[in-house]
Amino acid sequence: MSFEEYNPPSTLVVPENPVKRAKFPFIDIHSHQWNVSQERVNILVKEMDELNMGVMVNLSGRGRGAAGDIDGQEYMYSMIRRFNGVAPGRFIVFTNLSFREFGAPGWSERAVADLEKDVQNGANGLKIYKSLGLSTKDINGVRVPIDHPDLDPVWKKCGELGIPVIIHAADPEPFWQPLDANNERWLELKLNPNRKRSDTDPAPFAQIIAEQHHVFQKHPKTTFINAHMGWMANDLDKASAHLDKYPNVYFGIGAVIAEFGRQPKRANRFFTEYQDRILFAKDAYNKEEFYTYFRVLETEDEYFPYYKKYHAFWSMYGLGLSDEVLKKVYYKNAIKIIPNIDKSGFPD
Repeated sequence: MSFEEYNPPSTLVVPENPVKRAKFPFIDIHSHQWNVSQERVNILVKEMDELNMGVMVNLSGRGRGAAGDIDGQEYMYSMIRRFNGVAPGRFIVFTNLSFREFGAPGWSERAVADLEKDVQNGANGLKIYKSLGLSTKDINGVRVPIDHPDLDPVWKKCGELGIPVIIHAADPEPFWQPLDANNERWLELKLNPNRKRSDTDPAPFAQIIAEQHHVFQKHPKTTFINAHMGWMANDLDKASAHLDKYPNVYFGIGAVIAEFGRQPKRANRFFTEYQDRILFAKDAYNKEEFYTYFRVLETEDEYFPYYKKYHAFWSMYGLGLSDEVLKKVYYKNAIKIIPNIDKSGFPD
């Protein structure tokens, strides 16, 4: 029997309080939806109502990947019209950058002009994919660092426009470590070998993360959401120091709930202390996977399973967050930093 196959149900007998509907209406600030037909929007709204999701933030405004094609803007405008026409108030759309011809004269000016036009046409934030810092290259085939000076006008303009930037940098640090029995992400890398990184493919983890942090430092008037908690959910002392150092940064908790679920006491203290800086986020959309997020955040259940063994081969424990903390994480913090959210569906 292989490690992948060995996954026995627990014989532990403890109280179980599964949660299929969030205690309060929530805003998922990290979702990806593409090619949204009227039928797809209707399905999403039905599932959102069942989950108690008041608003979904679609970060893939211009489509998949780095949004480098010429039709990206029209694609997004069509999506915004569809969302607003079928389900007004239920969806917020973020735009993306096109890195076509990055490094050529005038790129920064064109990017800023596109950003202004996108906001005028309904975009309410900017999403930066992890391709920046990993695979995005300039016209000479050179990796574009996250803190490249040609991007400074974009970050500055986001601050002037009052829209947040959600930025995903790098991958989990174990992706850069040897693929052996000491690597906590061994199973994920075995199943997805293309995710393995190294100091030369494309750069050291610490360097990419430092580039991201340099952007936060250079643009204190711009609000940033550090997606996936900047891969610091497994080290909450480091995460705390990060928020203390960069008051313009918030954390999105997408795809890192398993880290909180194995340290419930420490995580409860972290959420309580930084309750004004944490945003509910899920990332890949799957209705049933939200149940684990709710159960970790809301209950005090012990030793219940996670939904992807290659993310977490350990069991979860509930944080039992207070109602006030839950409200801030679920919706209040998002309403504070993302413009044009319909507040009518959220209490106080």
